[in-house]
Amino acid sequence: MNETLAHEDLPDGLGLRLKVDVTRPLTDLTAAVNALCDQVAERRATTVVVLELAATPVDFREWPGDVGIQAVNRWERAIRRLEKQAAVTVAVARGTCGGPALDLLLAADFRIGAPGLQLILPVNDGHFWPGMTLYRLVQHLGVARARRIVLWGADLTLDKAAELGLVDQVSEDLEEALHTAAVLTGRISDRETAVRRQLLLEAVSSEYEDALGVHLAACDRELRRLRRTRDASPQNLVGQAAS
Repeated sequence: MNETLAHEDLPDGLGLRLKVDVTRPLTDLTAAVNALCDQVAERRATTVVVLELAATPVDFREWPGDVGIQAVNRWERAIRRLEKQAAVTVAVARGTCGGPALDLLLAADFRIGAPGLQLILPVNDGHFWPGMTLYRLVQHLGVARARRIVLWGADLTLDKAAELGLVDQVSEDLEEALHTAAVLTGRISDRETAVRRQLLLEAVSSEYEDALGVHLAACDRELRRLRRTRDASPQNLVGQAAS
């Protein structure tokens, strides 16, 4: 794998960081995301994944380029695998963000944008690319707002992306914003984070009765966790010893 796609440890053991070179072939990008997921899966401690999407002078109007459907399928599955990790994912983007960078940005839990950021929608031969970016836009924005963007092919300025909730924070000091986000989100990175993320996504399409059982199961796990925490508290342990 090219060294520009290698992941590295964040300072203070907060997690892992992947600097994404979007000029690399789709197969390399897929391998990098999968390798990152492998590393996250091996870690038992709280982990934050940071995706650094640097500004790169590349034409995103021909995404994904001359590749076969198998390569596209592997890429989409890698992105989905990243989405389902227990780790919280923070994306940091600057410059022009399109193609694989946009896929990764939309898959992240928390998104930080630098001033001047522009989101370029995926287009191939003048047609909107019908990949899972379309699906994620609907998940994030709803059908009505996503339809306006997709059918009219409008690129999104940073102000518009922030207004729509596609960017959560705007900062000139990306390193400081990144560190703060990693510290805060690291506190909630665990298996239940992945469950809550899935509940959010399924709420868009699931009927109430179908969703009820899954939500009740998540509530039951949380009640059990709170009970274990309470039972293990120093006050309770002292009380048990005294009795």
